[in-house]
Amino acid sequence: MMDKSLKYRLFPTKHQAKLLQFQLDECRWLYNKLLEERRDSWEQKREGLSYFKQCKRITELKAERLSLSNVYSQTLQNVADRLDKAIQAFFRRVKAGEKPGYPRFKGYDRYGSFTYTQFGFQLNGSLHLAKVGNVKIRLHRQPFGQIKTCTIRRQAGKWYACFAIKYESEPLPQSEKAVGIDVGLKSFATFSTGEAIANPRFFRTDEKALAKAQRRLSKQEKGTLERRKARKVVSRIHERIANRRHDFCHQEARKLVNTFGVIAVEKLNINGMMGNHCLAKSIADASWGQFLNALSSKAEEAGREFVAVNPNGTSQLCSRCHFVVPKDLSVRIHSCPICGLVLDRDLNASYNILALGLQSIGSTRRSPRL
Repeated sequence: MMDKSLKYRLFPTKHQAKLLQFQLDECRWLYNKLLEERRDSWEQKREGLSYFKQCKRITELKAERLSLSNVYSQTLQNVADRLDKAIQAFFRRVKAGEKPGYPRFKGYDRYGSFTYTQFGFQLNGSLHLAKVGNVKIRLHRQPFGQIKTCTIRRQAGKWYACFAIKYESEPLPQSEKAVGIDVGLKSFATFSTGEAIANPRFFRTDEKALAKAQRRLSKQEKGTLERRKARKVVSRIHERIANRRHDFCHQEARKLVNTFGVIAVEKLNINGMMGNHCLAKSIADASWGQFLNALSSKAEEAGREFVAVNPNGTSQLCSRCHFVVPKDLSVRIHSCPICGLVLDRDLNASYNILALGLQSIGSTRRSPRL
């Protein structure tokens, strides 16, 4: 069984949009209240509160705050579950010696979704939500498999329904083709087949429009209608960039999975690489992580071999004679003084990545050599 998330646009009426916003505000209030009680319990009594204790506490809070009764009960329990997972993640980071990041109290723009976990929603032409009613939904494709949860999300002034589903995957026909992929900034990806994908640079393309919208936002007085409108323009530019990047990554990943039976990539420490302030914006814009995650999930669904190899030395090693040729990032051509091989640096790296990938799975297929 595979897990997948499907996202659909909602078109609520004005009254339904107010009800959805009301549910979101109540869930945000409950999250902050439960977080406050957890904090106070530890600071005053040195006692922790469990998820089950806080679920019981929700019943008492309903009597104190009657508006909570207008939110579906399992949705309120999911708020306690979200907080419990945030607390557990905090302690996990403490034990691992990472930057802990204690859960924050959520402001108006910091809590953007609520979830129906098992019941309370029904999809039948329109989406029926408990305490809201039938909401118009755009089914750009029919959902498949078993729907487990429904999350209602507010994003850039729009409403979306995200369904978590379980389904049986259907493997693609076997392919004997193999490819090594080297991701970069000059070219988004270079393949061992000799092909390359140009870097679309979605953020850089819209950077001027975003800067202009942000300047207009900064000039508006806080709390005014004009500022809310300006903020919506900024959020929609960010949404457009994210949508284009998401569509690009998934389309390119699908092409690769449909073609190749073995896909070898680099296992990159992207967070560490973004420590270089000169390249951080470009690395984030390239969205290597999103591309590799999409490639991994699609390969698993299609029954393909997906291999992530250690990237150390793949750009320095000669793919023909295996002699180490040191070069910094500014050197874009690999030129081996031993065997005389001269080719693009990224193409040479893709050959090495493919060779390591085939070696790691014990394949008898030979990687390309020039």
